[in-house]
Amino acid sequence: MSPLDPGRHWLEAGITGLARQREWDAVATVEGPGTPGEEAELVVLPDGELVVEAAPEGVDAERLAASLAGSLPPPFRVVAVRRADVWAVGGCAIEVVHLEPAPDADELELTWDGSQLFLAADRMPAEPARARALERVAAERERGAYVARAHRLAGDLFELLVLPL
Repeated sequence: MSPLDPGRHWLEAGITGLARQREWDAVATVEGPGTPGEEAELVVLPDGELVVEAAPEGVDAERLAASLAGSLPPPFRVVAVRRADVWAVGGCAIEVVHLEPAPDADELELTWDGSQLFLAADRMPAEPARARALERVAAERERGAYVARAHRLAGDLFELLVLPL
């Protein structure tokens, strides 16, 4: 038997001694109508405005977002899943930026490998010049190689994630 035999050390079940990465910055439960398995996705903008990206009809999106209001300052993303008798609500802090001029795509992924830029706009290869505003913002945050993802929330306001490579 090897020293890391899954049947002996439970590695298949994920018990490795490594802490699981935190997925949510705040969580709550909310009572309200719905069918188990339904999901809602929302974003609370810095000014408190609510952007509903997906929600079943009849769901009180404002109530779901409000359940995290005291626990998480805006802006944040909300994901809610209907369980047997309540909504389980999770929220993550996000960064939002105005990209001016606003790109002509809703989803952008810009990669700088240290010598060349690559852009995917709405999941299709594109000319990096289409994302100059995103390039400026990402270069301010990362000095080396990076990937920058931007998701349009409203108008020229985008959710931003910049990660080093």
